[in-house]
Amino acid sequence: MLDAVSLDQLRTFIAAADEGSFSAAGRKLRRAQSVVSHTLANLEGQIGVQLFDRTGRYPRLTDEGSALLAQARLVVGGMDGFKAKARTISDGLEPELSVVVDVMYPMTSLTDAVGAFRSEFPHTPLRLYVEALGAVMQPVLAQTCRLGISGSMPSVPEILDAEKLLDVPMITVTASSHPLASKNRILRPVDLKEHVQLVLTDRTTLTEGTTFGVFSPQIWRLADLGAKHAFLRAGFGWGHMPLAMVQDDLDSGKLVALRLEAFQPHTPPIAMFAVFRKDTPPGPAGRWFLKRLRGAGDTH
Repeated sequence: MLDAVSLDQLRTFIAAADEGSFSAAGRKLRRAQSVVSHTLANLEGQIGVQLFDRTGRYPRLTDEGSALLAQARLVVGGMDGFKAKARTISDGLEPELSVVVDVMYPMTSLTDAVGAFRSEFPHTPLRLYVEALGAVMQPVLAQTCRLGISGSMPSVPEILDAEKLLDVPMITVTASSHPLASKNRILRPVDLKEHVQLVLTDRTTLTEGTTFGVFSPQIWRLADLGAKHAFLRAGFGWGHMPLAMVQDDLDSGKLVALRLEAFQPHTPPIAMFAVFRKDTPPGPAGRWFLKRLRGAGDTH
């Protein structure tokens, strides 16, 4: 008998509990009170549990009914979500969106885009990863992520398409206590070689043998941008950073900007590209997300 319980019965049960009477539930469901009463009586008979106490003027949930009401809401809510997702898939919308984002991408812009996506596509799960260098492209190549937001890559594998999103402003910095901070002039390569340069390293082999803006033979390689930031503030070396990430440190004087001869008039920005496999281009949700990320460039 339990297998015969229907969603219609559960919806009627929830309506009667929420509205406080069978007649009010009937009005909400656009059914006669007698139909609601009959539906609920059948439900109680099928499950062997009395859901409502009918001895008073208005039906009142029994303790057993109250316990089962929460489960009924979960079942109905789950089916509603199932049908919504089925509709979006049949309309061509991705069942989920997996995105890997370069750690250099402005986090404020990313969080804004993620929040907007969750409101626009509440039934499309978003899986998000933050990586650096080749670790952005690798999951796209392996098809574990549908989209990648990549920067700092010298070339894109032929199997991928790339679309420009925005430029991320960069700056070369060191701690105010570092010896380079006292050199109030444009720094030549010979000045930089005497000091440790902090660089972001690749977790993959996609950029093996390639360097990005490295000027010192003394290199500390860090796989995490947050660690690089902390090491810069501690005065362990100098390096290039996204301007937005170190702006507060520059304003407070904890970090100072360095002017490099090779980077005049300023440290070049990092171009961010959306990358995806040519055989699995983004669907409507992915396109919406990329448009939102591209729009973030209007604020820079």
